Amino acid sequence: MEPTAQLSHILPVVSDVVDGIRPAQLDDPTPCTAFTVRDVLDHMLVLGGTFAYAFRGEEPPEIRAPEPNGQVPAAEFRRTMDDLLDAVTSPGAMERTVSSPFGEMPGETFARLVAFDGLVHGWDLASSTGQDYDPRADVVAAVDLFARAAIRDEMRDGDTFKAATTAPGDASRLEKLVAFSGRSL
Repeated sequence: MEPTAQLSHILPVVSDVVDGIRPAQLDDPTPCTAFTVRDVLDHMLVLGGTFAYAFRGEEPPEIRAPEPNGQVPAAEFRRTMDDLLDAVTSPGAMERTVSSPFGEMPGETFARLVAFDGLVHGWDLASSTGQDYDPRADVVAAVDLFARAAIRDEMRDGDTFKAATTAPGDASRLEKLVAFSGRSL
């Protein structure tokens, strides 16, 4: 499955989760242990906005998280994810060499990492705010296949990725992927 197809599904599903977050949940912890709900939103807004420029082959401006105002930045989040999807599907984006947090890499490879990050952070947000999160099985399978081949031990620095945890035997494929990313279920 092409990364553009993955992101075409993941980004709207995560935006729907963000629509369901209540302001009182913004400071709640998430399975991404260093991040609250607000921190995950800020992380996705800043990086999603920055990555949109990278996929277009443009130098990104400094993008900052929105100032906390007690509200969930749902509309801004959706706009940012829509812009990221537009950038990923723009002409040449998959062939372009992109500067990523992991160094220079083909746009297609980086888009797959963005899909992995988005899928897992969507789970972080949904599980932290008591929402259902049911991305399509074929999307989860494609992201899982890529992640297990791409995430190397040296990337598991405890910050970007933690050591994989063990999912219960009855865990879904998504839960197994989340455990692979270093989250505890």
